[in-house]
Amino acid sequence: MRGDPGRDPFRLGRVDPAEPDRPRRGEVQRVLHLFRPHVPTLAVVAALIALSAVAGVASPFLLREIVDVALPERDLTLLAWLAAGLIGIAAVGTVLDVVQGLLTTRVGQAVMHGLRTALYAHLQRMSLGFFARTRTGEVQSRIANDIGAMQTVVTSTGADLVQNLATVVVTAVAMLALDWRLALFSFCVLPLSVWLNRRVGRLRRRITAQRQRQLAEMSATVEETLSISGILLTRTTGRTPEVVERFTGQSDDVARLEVGSEMAGRWQWSLITLTMAAVPALTYLLGGWIRGTGTALSIGTLVALVTLQGQLFRPLGALLRIVVRLHASMALFTRVFEYLDTPPEVVERPGARELPDPRGHVEFRDVSFGYPGADGPTVTGVSLDVPAGTSLAVVGATGSGKTTLGYLLSRLYDVDSGAVTIDGVDVRDLTARSLSDAVGVVTQETFLLHASVADNLRFARPGASDEDLRRAARIAQIDDALSALPQGYDTVVGERGYRFSGGEKQRIALARTVLRDPAVLLLDEATSALDTRTERAMADALAQLSSGRTTITIAHRLSTVRHADQIAVLEHGRVVERGSHDELLAAGGRYAALVAADEARAELPG
Repeated sequence: MRGDPGRDPFRLGRVDPAEPDRPRRGEVQRVLHLFRPHVPTLAVVAALIALSAVAGVASPFLLREIVDVALPERDLTLLAWLAAGLIGIAAVGTVLDVVQGLLTTRVGQAVMHGLRTALYAHLQRMSLGFFARTRTGEVQSRIANDIGAMQTVVTSTGADLVQNLATVVVTAVAMLALDWRLALFSFCVLPLSVWLNRRVGRLRRRITAQRQRQLAEMSATVEETLSISGILLTRTTGRTPEVVERFTGQSDDVARLEVGSEMAGRWQWSLITLTMAAVPALTYLLGGWIRGTGTALSIGTLVALVTLQGQLFRPLGALLRIVVRLHASMALFTRVFEYLDTPPEVVERPGARELPDPRGHVEFRDVSFGYPGADGPTVTGVSLDVPAGTSLAVVGATGSGKTTLGYLLSRLYDVDSGAVTIDGVDVRDLTARSLSDAVGVVTQETFLLHASVADNLRFARPGASDEDLRRAARIAQIDDALSALPQGYDTVVGERGYRFSGGEKQRIALARTVLRDPAVLLLDEATSALDTRTERAMADALAQLSSGRTTITIAHRLSTVRHADQIAVLEHGRVVERGSHDELLAAGGRYAALVAADEARAELPG
């Protein structure tokens, strides 16, 4: 791939500041839809919130009676009852808050669980092409950082929003009931607060989107450079200082955006807070002026109304901050919805059928395919017939399309035209489980889980016995090496299997596939990391394994394919020769040239 010679591959990418000012209506509806299964529980929460709000505004009315009646009249009995009422209201409010908190947390965690599992399941259905285009760190960031950042919003923000809104409404009604003039004066702060809040909300949304993108960049850097492969690359190329500098720059950007998110609208909030603090003092001043005009206004009413102002402004401030938080959280939902809205390129068709007893007859019928975004097709018009129980070897230069045929057979991609069939059934008409049971794949890029050898083998067949594991390992010529380990098959393979050599990892991967006993065995450079001695021993084992089984081998080293029933030579995505080893060698064509080049490389010293 060509690059800009003047561009440092470790240069920090900048984020695009352009973000929508407000969430789209469809996104808000989708977020609300997440809570639909929990409507009954949310109805109970709403009832508890309403009771709590009503109980909260009762206290100022009791306070008015204390100031205007109980204390002037020195009625100790009434005073005791009113004091008990204040304590009782506080106790009831506490119980309601605890129960409501329990229910909302359960609902929130259920929504989070559903969102996480839905995203993970959707990503599991994505084609290989999606993961070829997307960095692993980016995917991990969507699941960990984005969904993790939603935690507070989903678990408590909704309930807080309803609770504070209910408190504001009930308190406003109570203030109007006490004295409409002072109540309207108290409401003068609302228009300014709402206007400033909208501005802050839009700003927070933009900053949050930028912050999450930068967190994804940082996660991708960590995943790439702190894996074993990444450490080997940076150490052996002497790029450790540049990698550290790259991460430092990304971390600095995240810190800058965090500060920006925290400080966004801080001056506006200070203005609102100052206004809310001034209103009670001005209310006392206005109340004194009203009483001076001779208009009826008791001191208890004035005290109760100022008390209600505190109960109005506290939830009002919280309500405004919640709205800002919701604005910011929509950037998180947007990023998650982007993945959920990405359609899988390979899907199981409705009415897909099982293949209960596959024989292994594989056929490529005029198959053509090109990778998305490629300049042209990778394979064109490929037709190959592999009868059940026979072997096919596919050879050719790098980039000729050999591995692509394996991808199409295992349906990691779908053909653009033509068909790939097993026992006469198009692989696109089979269920995913049936196809994976029929075709066992061993690739050059082996992947082992960070678990024991036995667990890695049983990943292919969970119910396999210890003897089944050993039998498969013997076929793959790895049983002696595993048995010699201090912990035997319980040995942990390490991150990506780095405790074992490349050849050992490939043999463990082969044993894992053998354990499934598939009708079709696809070997994509599966013996490339083996030494000559082990390769010969494994070739004998594979010959026994291939008895009654269809084997398709994709190989560069032609010594491994000489005994195949048929050999297909690919060049620029087309089959240019086909036949047995002896037939193709006698023809003196492209295959003969490849064999000569292979033998010449084998004779080189070293």
